[in-house]
Order: sequence, then C-alpha cells, then structure tokens
Amino acid sequence: MPNDYKIDKEAIKTQHAKGKLTARERLEVLLDKGSFTEVNADMELTSTNFDLQQKKVPGDGVITGYGRINGKSVCVFAQDFIFMGGSMGESHNKKIVSIQEHALKIGCPIVGLFDSGGARIQEGVNSLDSGGRIFKNNTLASGVIPQISVILGPCAGIAVYSPALTDFIFMTKKISYMFITGPDVIKTITGENIDFEGLGGAMPHNEKSGVASFIEESEKSCFETLKLLLSYLPQNNMENPPYINTNDRPNRLNNLKNIVPKEDKKTYDVKNVIEEIADKNTFLEIQPLYAQNAVIGLARLNSYTVGIVANQPKILAGCLDINSSDKIAKFVRFCDAFNIPIINLVDVTGYLPGVNQEHNGIIRHGAKILYAYSEATVPKISLVMRKAYGGAYIALASKEMGYDKVIAWPSSEIAVMGAEQAVNIIHRKELAGKNSERIKQQKINEYKEKFMNPYEAAKHGKVDIITEPKNTRKALISCLEMLLSKRERRPAKKHGNIPL
Repeated sequence: MPNDYKIDKEAIKTQHAKGKLTARERLEVLLDKGSFTEVNADMELTSTNFDLQQKKVPGDGVITGYGRINGKSVCVFAQDFIFMGGSMGESHNKKIVSIQEHALKIGCPIVGLFDSGGARIQEGVNSLDSGGRIFKNNTLASGVIPQISVILGPCAGIAVYSPALTDFIFMTKKISYMFITGPDVIKTITGENIDFEGLGGAMPHNEKSGVASFIEESEKSCFETLKLLLSYLPQNNMENPPYINTNDRPNRLNNLKNIVPKEDKKTYDVKNVIEEIADKNTFLEIQPLYAQNAVIGLARLNSYTVGIVANQPKILAGCLDINSSDKIAKFVRFCDAFNIPIINLVDVTGYLPGVNQEHNGIIRHGAKILYAYSEATVPKISLVMRKAYGGAYIALASKEMGYDKVIAWPSSEIAVMGAEQAVNIIHRKELAGKNSERIKQQKINEYKEKFMNPYEAAKHGKVDIITEPKNTRKALISCLEMLLSKRERRPAKKHGNIPL
C-alpha cells in the first residue's frame, strides 16, 4: 500500500488502546472494498523550522483520495494522528485543498475524517494561511456538493472551522472532541476548570451547542450511519435525490388516533407520527439531542427522499425558540440546496415567550425560519395536525409564505392565538363583571366555532385539502408526486442577507 512509511507499531497500539482506528483502517471500514485510490501520497512537509526535516514522512499526516460508498463516488481525506498528532502543516493542508477541489470539479460528496490537534505550530503562519484555503473551498462547495465531517479524535484550533462549514458533523462518544482552545488555555485565561469531555465532547456538542448532527457509540456505527445518510442524498445540486423502492404501499391508511390526542394540552411523541406516515423504517433523525422541541430528519415517502420538519409537543409544547429556529433553518436550506422536498408536520402554539428569549434574539433567530422557507424553491407541503397559531403558523404553514400545498385535519385549529387568550383580550371588559366564567366559556366556544376550524381558513384559500388523519399518508403522497416537477424562479441577485 502506498505511503507505508516506517510504521510505528507502538503508536498504532496507543491509537487502538484509546478505542480509535488508524487513518487507513478507517478508510477500509468506510469505503467499498478495493475502491480506494490514494492521491498525493508522496507529498512531504517543506519547512526546515525546528528540525522538522528530520521528522518528515510521505503524506504529511493526511491520507487523501477517492473511492466508493455503496457504489457511489466520494472523495475523502483522513487525518493521521500517529504522525505529529495529525497537525495541519502547509503540505497537509494543500492535500486537503486538492481533494476538495477535485470533489467540486467532478460533483461528488466529500467526507473528511478529522483527528488533529490543530495547526502545526513549528511551521508558523504558513500552516495557518494554507488552512484558509480549506475554509474557502468549504464555502465554495456549500450547496453544490454534500460535505460531511467525522470527528474521530481531537479537533482543535483551526481544525474545527472546516467541519463547522460543512453540512453534517458526526461525533463518537469518548473519542471525539471539538474546541477552539483546550482546557489548559481556558484555565489560564478564565480560571475555569473543565476536562476535554466536558468542554468539547460528543454530548456537549450534540445537546448544548448544536454544532454536531449525529452522535454514535463507536467508529464503526458512525460509518454505518454515514452510509445511510448518503443513501438519501444526490451526488450534487444538479441531481435529484436517489429513488429507492421501499415496497411500502402508497394507499396505506394511518392509525393515528392512538398517537395524537384530541385534547390540545395532552402531549405525544411526534416521532411516532412520522414513523406512521413515512415509508416504514426510513426516518433518519438529525440533531436528535439538540433543541428537541423541533424534530428534523430525512425519510422516504412512496420511495422518494423527503425532509421532515415537525413540532415536538412533548418538549416545550412544540414552541419555536432560538435554538429550534437555527436547527430548522439550516436543515431547510440544506434540503433546498439539494432538491429535497420539505414536509412540515405542524402542531404549534407559537414562538416561545420570555425575557431570556427576547434578550437573546428570538426575533433575529426566529426570522431565520421565515427566510429559509421563503427562499426555498423545492416542493413545500405543510400538514396542520392539531393547531397552528400566530407567527409560528406563518412560518410553518402560511400559503402567503410560499407553501405549495397546505393540508389540515378536520379538528385542527388555525388562528392568531388560542381561544382563551383571544377571548381575554377581545372581551376583557365583559369579563370584568359578574358571571365572568360563564361568559368566558361562552365566548371561547363562539371564537372556536367562528375562527379556529380549518374550514374557515379553507374558505379563504389558506388550506388546500382537509383530510381525515387516517388518509394523511395518501394525501401527502398525492401532493408530493404532483409537485415533483415544480420549477420556481427567484429574482437575480448575488446572494441574500439571512439574519444571522
């Protein structure tokens, strides 16, 4: 095999003792057997600083090339922690740049396996500057080819910014770490004591920061999920997502009565709704631990790839907040870039109220959802299940926002706000007198009957189809297949200015 330089058996043992595979072992597990072609295997570091020439080896600590995953072409690079901690020197970075540009030229996904302590300090500014080209290429490739990062060790300093610019980040428990500055630097600067796991481990980045997309138990399970993810994606933005026959009947009726309670205040798990509506066993959830009041992921509907966005009533009543807004907006923009139709499952009372939300920018973050959906030209279908109120209704179901088809269940409620809150505002003078509770209940019933049923919205063209829950799958498939040929133009411009 090329680039088999003075194999350090002790270093390999150390890598294995940490529960980590070597760079070459990782490529063997990830790629189809015999499909890998290595490129630039003999590139070496050129710096003479700090006696670096005595350490140089072919490949400079990163393996680059191309191969296949389940028959589909991919470009890959794998950082080799055994050589100088996978540090990113000038030649190392140039190899990554080269394979990035090759992937962009041929229009195929690129997968990066990260295991690096960051910039190679001994090479000075050259190691930093060449890293800038990696970030530029990530940006140029964004929305053109799928970019996937897999963190399989430390990913520190300049190494973290490339994954942050890609579409999906995988992390593995106990071995993955991402941070700009490590625990020692943080202790020196701020006095805070924290270990690697607490600072930048897989759980913090999947639960709290929202940096990561997937968390796995082992490297091998990580690669299996990555392969599954690629099965939903096109090779590039000029292709449609792959059609894979799931053999699930398009006219299958849905048993949702035991999943979704009629009472507004009773909770349920929307993932059970997704599993019932989508083709069986096809839902791949993304960011399952972050902003759990919203559920996003890829699935198949009558064998077509679709993106699912759903409110999760059992977490914060499914309200939209700062974190869920970011989560949804990024996913919607990804789907739009790669021609993946979007289906919303809506059960929402609005944006989450509160001083903390306002002061931390719910207006700015909430606007990202509006921007992402308005910008998207792929088929957009919205299903209102129990309720859609206020600004969240506009964001997730409004025809004027550009939704191609809006479907509602007969018992669903569409309104500016809930009946009780509306009555408290509209009839506050009447409710100040005697018999206020009786009057209030009467007004609530009147408000619900007049304003909140989907038939009222349908009269004004705001709802296209009202269907029984059992027919939901059939209705969604009908709308999706009608919209697959959709074409929509946007005004010519350099790019928009999303409210970041």
